This record gives sequence, C-alpha cells and structure tokens, in this order.
Amino acid sequence: PPVVEAGLYSQIDQVVVLISDGIDSQLFNSSNAWLVEFYASWCGHCQRFAPVWKALASDITEWKPAISLAAIDCADSKNRISCTHFEVNRYPTLKFFQAYSESGSKGEVLQDTSSSAPKLRQLIIDLLESHVEAWPPACPPLEPISAAELSDFFKTSSEQYLALVFEEASSYVGREVTMDLLQYEKIAVRRVLRSEDALVSKLGVTHFPSCYLHFPNGTFSRLSVHVEARSFYTYSLRMLPGVERGGDKPSVSLGSEKNITAEEWRQFDRSRVYMADLESCLYYSLRVEVGTHSTISGESLSALKAYITVLVKYFPGRPVVMTLLRSLETWLKSRDDPEVQYTALEKVLDNEVQIVDAALPDAVRWVSCQGSQPHFRGYPCSLWILFHLLTVQAAHSTHTPTPDPLEVLQAMHGYIQHFFSCRECATHFKSMAAETMSRVDSLPKSVLWLWSRHNIVNNRLAGAPSEDPKFPKVLWPPPDLCPQCHSELKGEHFWKMDHIWEFLGAYFSPDRILPDYLEGEEELLTRQREKLATRKKEAARLAERKARGPEEVAGGQVADVGKGEPEVGEGEEEGEEEGEEMGNQKEGGVQEETANHAPWENPELPRNHKPSIINMKQREMEEDIVDLDSFVDKHYKSKALRAHRRSIQKREDKRRPLQIQPEDSEAGDYVVVQSHLRKRGLGYVMAREVPLQKQHWLSMLSVGFSRLDISLCVLLYFLSSMCLLGMYLFLKMRLRMPRVKLAL
Repeated sequence: PPVVEAGLYSQIDQVVVLISDGIDSQLFNSSNAWLVEFYASWCGHCQRFAPVWKALASDITEWKPAISLAAIDCADSKNRISCTHFEVNRYPTLKFFQAYSESGSKGEVLQDTSSSAPKLRQLIIDLLESHVEAWPPACPPLEPISAAELSDFFKTSSEQYLALVFEEASSYVGREVTMDLLQYEKIAVRRVLRSEDALVSKLGVTHFPSCYLHFPNGTFSRLSVHVEARSFYTYSLRMLPGVERGGDKPSVSLGSEKNITAEEWRQFDRSRVYMADLESCLYYSLRVEVGTHSTISGESLSALKAYITVLVKYFPGRPVVMTLLRSLETWLKSRDDPEVQYTALEKVLDNEVQIVDAALPDAVRWVSCQGSQPHFRGYPCSLWILFHLLTVQAAHSTHTPTPDPLEVLQAMHGYIQHFFSCRECATHFKSMAAETMSRVDSLPKSVLWLWSRHNIVNNRLAGAPSEDPKFPKVLWPPPDLCPQCHSELKGEHFWKMDHIWEFLGAYFSPDRILPDYLEGEEELLTRQREKLATRKKEAARLAERKARGPEEVAGGQVADVGKGEPEVGEGEEEGEEEGEEMGNQKEGGVQEETANHAPWENPELPRNHKPSIINMKQREMEEDIVDLDSFVDKHYKSKALRAHRRSIQKREDKRRPLQIQPEDSEAGDYVVVQSHLRKRGLGYVMAREVPLQKQHWLSMLSVGFSRLDISLCVLLYFLSSMCLLGMYLFLKMRLRMPRVKLAL
C-alpha cells in the first residue's frame, strides 16, 4: 500500500493508521485482537509516547495475525465522531478490542501509557490470555505444557520440532518466543514451568530460562545460544532446517539438483562479501536501471554523476572495472550539455573508444545475493551491500582531508530517487532520509545510519511477499555472525554500537571480499573486443546500404541493387524499353555451376545476372501485405508490367510500389517476383520463381481466389454432396417402409 502520513504515524512505522470511515469494519468482528491508541497530534505527551508505540509495533510485527497495533488522530476533524463514539476524552488513550468484538463495543481501557515497549509487550500477552470465549485463531496456546501433554504431542501434531522454554512462572520469555514463531511452520513453542519437576529432572535443567528441542523420535537436545534471551531463541529457532514462514509461498530446496533458479546454485559463505555480487550490481544499475531513461537531464544527471563519483573514489573493484568507471566519470565531467542520451552513455560503457584494459561485466552472476527463486533477492540485496561497502570505505579513506559524511548517503539517495525502478521502495527510503539523514555529522555515523535504516526496512518487509522463505529478513547482523553485537536488558534487546562499528568495518573490508565465481579479466576483455568487432561490421554494412540510397533514388534512375551501379532510365519510354530489352535478352555471359545456387535463385540464370528495380524510391517504414496469387494474376504479361510502371510514374508525389520484370530464362516463361524494400536499408528479397504457364492456368481457375479459398470450396462441395446423398438414401428407405407394411 502507498505510504499514508497521518498525524504522528505512517504505515512505515508498522502502525495501522485508522480513520473514521473504516474503523468499524476493521475493529469489529475481526479474527485478530486490536490495541488502538487514541491521540491528538498537538498533545505533548502523545508526541513523547509516539516513539514507544512505534518501537512496540516494530518489535511485535510477527504477532500481527493474532493482534494488530493501530492509532487514530482525534485532532483530525474527520475522526472526531469516532473518538466521541468510543468515549475518548483524554490523550493518549489505549483501548484493547478482543477478537470478534461485537459492533458497538467501546473496548477495554488501559490506564498505563507511560510504560516502555517491553512492559507493553507483556501487557499484550496478558490481554491475549484474557480471551475466554473467542480465542484468536492465529494465536498459539500460551499456557504451560505438562508432562502428560508432552508425551502425546507428536501423536496429534505434524511438526518437526517442539521447542520447550523452561522458565519461572513470572517470566514472559516462553510466551514471547511462542508469539515470535507463530507465523512459522514445522515448529511449535511451549513454555515449561520450573515447578514441572518431572520434566525438569528428566532433562536435568538447571538454568532458567533455557530452551530444549524435542523431536518426533522422542529425543531431546538443548538449543545452543550465545545469550539465554528471547531474541537469541527466536533467531536460532527460525534458522532450524525445514523451518520457514508459512503462507502461500512454496517450499523450495537449495540443492543444485532441485534448485529452480535459472542457474545452478552457487555455494557461498554467509560471513563474506563476494565481488561477483558487487559487479553484478554495477551491471544492473548502469545498464538496466539507468538504461530505462533514454534522456538523462537535470537532477537525474546530477544524481548519476554523484553515483559514478563515489564509485570511482571508494569502490574497491578490479583494475579493468575501475579503468572503465574512471573513463565514464571523465566523459560525464567533460560534457557541458544539460542532458545526456543513454545511447551515448552506453558507448562509453561498451568501451567503444577502446581504452586499454577497461571493461564492465555484461551479465549478472549472483552469489550471496542469489535467491531460492529467480524473483527473490538479487539486485536489491546487492545494492544494499554496495552502499554499505561504500560508506565503510569512505569512513576509512585518507584521500580527502575534509571528507563529507553525507557524500555517499546523498549519492545513494539521489540514485534511488531517480533510477531505482521500485517506486514504492524509493518513496520509503526518501521518507527515512528526510527524517534523520540530516543529523549525520561524521563518517562513522553515516555507516551506522545506513545500517540502522537497513534493519528498519528488513523489519518492515518481514513476512511480505518479497521475502525469500529460505532467507528470512531478520535484524542484521544476526547473533551467529556477531554474537557480541547483541544483548538484552530487562527483557529488551539492544545493540552494542561499538561492536557493531567494529563488525561492519571488518565485514566490508576489501581484504575480505572473495573473488569466487568471477569471470576472468582476459575473458571479459576478449568478449568485449569480439562484440565491438561485430558491431563495427554491422555499422559498416549499414553505412554502405545508406550510401547506396541517394544513387538509387536520385533522378528516378534505375539502380542496380546487386552492385549499386546506376543504369540509364530517366523517362517513361526508357523504362519501357529496358523492360522489353530485359524480357528479350538471351542467355549469355559467364556460366557457373548450379549445384551451389541459393534457394531463391534460378539455376538456369547466370550468377552475375543483376535484377533491377525501376524508378525506385525509398519508402517509409511500413509493412505491405501482398497476395502473390492475385499479384501474379494481374502482372503475368510484360505488357501489363509496362502499363503498371507507366501508371506508377505518373504519381510522382506518392509512394511507388515495386516493379516486376520478366527475367531472362531459357524458355522465357519464368517471372521473378521481387518484394518491397524492407524497413531498413535498400535490400530486397527475391521470391521463388514460378512457372508462368502453370500460374496462368491456375489463375484462370481461381479467378482471383487463393489456393486456400479453392481448397475450402472443394471441401464444402464434397461435404454437401455427401449430405445430399445421405438425405436421398434416408428418404428412399422411408418411402419403402409403408409398402412393406402394406404387403405384410
């Protein structure tokens, strides 16, 4: 859905923005519960509470099938009726609506609006457990499991895993992890209280909380995590083999023999960056995304220049790629024109000026950004990696004495705004940039700002149709990549920013970029030279065809298409004389073997015979549809040909159709039907030569009809005859029956 700005919240914040027109249909008779904040945008306390509400919505985004968070601005005149109907007279007011609430319900008022996000999260669990009659269908059971239930669990369930969270009775960790996993299949989560002595002693549990996995074969295994906390449990359980987000997404295998992507699956290390992904991003951004703009001008041109500049300054590419990027930057800076045609830019990308050892990959080859299906990940993944790399490189660069902390971020913002083809994504990024990007005042902050925005996007897109089920969107870096980056305090997850800075610097270090799956530089240069050579040949051939045009058209001359030598034919009589002369020519000249003649050539004609087109004029780019049967029927005699040419030349200001001349042959009974000029160039296509006598006899029968028409007529006559014969036999038998009966 489009981004809707309303008061203190927008849909980017994972908060459902309600308005009076649709509030009843959303809150009442809903299969999930609702927690709604009624606020006034001018209220100071509401403004201070808004960040807490946003953080809570972001934290429980995976709980949405069971409960949704919403907000309505009562300061908006359009919403005052609804706020009055729900008896709200102070702000902010939180109201809870159970699942399947009846129409007219006022909701349950929550008094505490000064709590933190963790306390509100625990309050939501208490509210969900308060359901007595209508339990939300998507909400899993939150009560503790007993030893008796555990023994029979897999008899009635098809899950692959049962995660057991052993905890104190006052702990919310088990229930929070249960809600975090409610959208995932093949796994169930239940809490086990410390007072369940049988299970505790059976597994030898000594630490609370702790998580154990129970398997269908009856075995148990402790889940190994860096910290015994909710966020670590949630991530580790989601990463178990076979566990993936439920819904309509098909389950896919990453094995090469079952992979459904266009190419064979490439094994990769999740802890490393691959140059193949980065170069593929350059190819796609410059040749595909920028290539959709035929003309680049104004702010778009400035954004392109800034993008190329930061690439030249900070991209740690291979020498051949960097040489081409520098040539592209020089070319853009040398142009004073207010606009650039992409065709000219493409020539620089193709290295048509033939700069030594300069080339850009001409295809994508995803490695760490490959998806389980072709439409997953790919280019967006590589673009994030590219700009993360550029911000880290800029932060560690020593080339600029007074570096601009916003240089890379502004280049990214400009590129996404003007060239990123996902317009909704561009709008979201623009909104994030407008909120906080101006506060970045140092290079380390630019690195951390982009990292934090990336996590916001990941959180927003978690569970969206664009999410790859094999690569779920999680807060990055995950605990298995950087366990020291995560921590929890009083049930709330927080990042250790000093460790995040160290991790990003090491992860995007040029020394750690792997060259695996890259095409060799020499192969890249060789293929580029071959493409340029082929393109030059095509350009030379096209130029030669264009050069013939004026000679063939000027003065109404008769041009020889075979060699481009003009023949005399300025008047109508000259054209007629030539037609008669060509029709009466006798066989002569150099004879060649006919074994290797082309399919459309007459083997009895000399190979150096030159078909001519009389009074040709290059036609506009259009297609003519010609019925060859009727065409031959009208023009099978030389007299008709000359009359046709005479009528054509009288229409000097109109387009002139092609002429057909009788060609020299041994018996004089062949004609060559030459088609109209093709759309490009002055080439022609010769049809197969057809015996004139057969065509004449056939045309006498067809009377202007095609062979298909005649075939259909014969078929209809045959079917009609069979029908009449059947009717005759039927009536004859009916007439005989009364006579037989009378005789009996």
